[in-house]
Amino acid sequence: MPVDVAFSLLNPLAVVPVFVNAGAAVLPALIAGLGSALALLLKPREVARLIRSKPWTVLMPLVLALVIWGLWHWTTAAPARAARVGETSDETDWVKVALEIIQQENRAKLLGRVGSSAAPQSTSSIARYFRGGVDRSGYLGGPSPRGLVQLWNFTEESALYCISPIVSGNSVYGASCVLDAGGSYGSIFCLDADTGKPRWTTTHKDAAGTQEFKGFFSSPALSADGRSLVIGQGLHEDKDSELVCLDTATGRVRWLVPTPLHIEGSPSIAGDIVVAGAGAIEKGPDHKPQGHPEKEGNPGFVMGVRISDGKLLWRCPVNDPESSPAIFDGIAYIGSGLNGNAVVAIRIAPGDELSSQQLERIVWKTPTDYPATGAVSVTDDLVLVGCGKGDFVVSAVDPEGLVIALDRLTGSQRWRVKLPDAVLGAIAVRDGKAIVPVRNGEIVALDVTHNGAILWRTRLNDASAILAAPALTDSTVYAVSCDGYLAVLDASDGRIVEKIYLNAPNKPGELGLSTSAPLIANNRVYVGSETGGLQALISGNKRP
Repeated sequence: MPVDVAFSLLNPLAVVPVFVNAGAAVLPALIAGLGSALALLLKPREVARLIRSKPWTVLMPLVLALVIWGLWHWTTAAPARAARVGETSDETDWVKVALEIIQQENRAKLLGRVGSSAAPQSTSSIARYFRGGVDRSGYLGGPSPRGLVQLWNFTEESALYCISPIVSGNSVYGASCVLDAGGSYGSIFCLDADTGKPRWTTTHKDAAGTQEFKGFFSSPALSADGRSLVIGQGLHEDKDSELVCLDTATGRVRWLVPTPLHIEGSPSIAGDIVVAGAGAIEKGPDHKPQGHPEKEGNPGFVMGVRISDGKLLWRCPVNDPESSPAIFDGIAYIGSGLNGNAVVAIRIAPGDELSSQQLERIVWKTPTDYPATGAVSVTDDLVLVGCGKGDFVVSAVDPEGLVIALDRLTGSQRWRVKLPDAVLGAIAVRDGKAIVPVRNGEIVALDVTHNGAILWRTRLNDASAILAAPALTDSTVYAVSCDGYLAVLDASDGRIVEKIYLNAPNKPGELGLSTSAPLIANNRVYVGSETGGLQALISGNKRP
């Protein structure tokens, strides 16, 4: 086959000049023929006579029109076809392949300097849940990386990553949310910690693949044996959602516990029991919970479920428990949000055990000035909780916030610190220091041992709220603002060391939903964003 003929077959654009040049000669005849055809359409009897005697007189203009339309369609569709190269299994996007090779080489260089993650573990000594545990530090050990560069990035089409990931060994567990006109949907996944490549992704509740998950705002929790991943399902407007348990090796759904509401707060695990709150659906100017009073859980409830078989062990009525519970010594401490305004201490043992010991489910309940929607933190003998006016979507006209420290055993108030706006994210605690995210864009450090005295305060952004929980290591604070910036601060004085933009460069976040709390493990920062996917960041060549 001649080279020029082969090129014209492989490249549809090559025929365009031929068609354009021929068009000048063909066009007058084509117009004349189409004109005749149009005139004949007004004379049906004449059309019938010509079809019998001279059929080509009528059909030729139509054939020419179809040929020209086909050529036009072929040439104009070429760019669209070119853009789809690599989408089917028999085509390869070589640009994408080349970029992946470059990314692999960069990952190899970075991992060569700082080392790969720990070897995969079949079991772990403790359960992992939101922010690592009851101190909510978001720190699982290792160095505090600075001079951050991207190790890998995991994205799904149009997905938001609002959750805080869980890391165990060489596995990273996370979930996503895609907002759609008809609601939301999402996926749960396990990634390789060194490459970000998915080991498995689960998008449906059922084995037949007919029931999609709703979107995920809840972060996952990992059982102590490392075999079960538990996560809440649904966003704030969702009803009829479930607490979901998956097998960590395969991603297979092990069990579902349904609720008439949704589970935005992240579940917590102690032994074979997982505890989660099902939050209320409030609507209208009075923010009253929706639903039928006779349905259990209308204003919200906290539940305990046995992980090994998915059996619901107990339910405890609590108004709007969107908070993530912290479990310490058999007691779950959880915040009560709208129409609740309280912190509640709940025994997690099954009902028959409590009955045999003549114990009540609720240990104590302490009112708060405002809704307590943030995850509760526990340090030594204190329970710390943030609260305030405003929520994750709407800022209050007259904002105000508080950090309250309660006695862990009695629930009595030990101290409080007033702040200029609501505290909605979890408070990170380590070595007597509490790092507080304030909705107005500030990070505030408190001295837990001296009645919450303010050590320093740093404003990350004048125009964007901070809703995500910060991470705190021995020396460094990592905090995310809603406009998609990760700030690295010196923990001793609050000085901003560096800032990294997390959203996609060509797709800035427009919803202000960069609410993923960063997790620090194995010299890496794992964090999600609104448009930039779930990322692993690692120390680069330079350290600020």
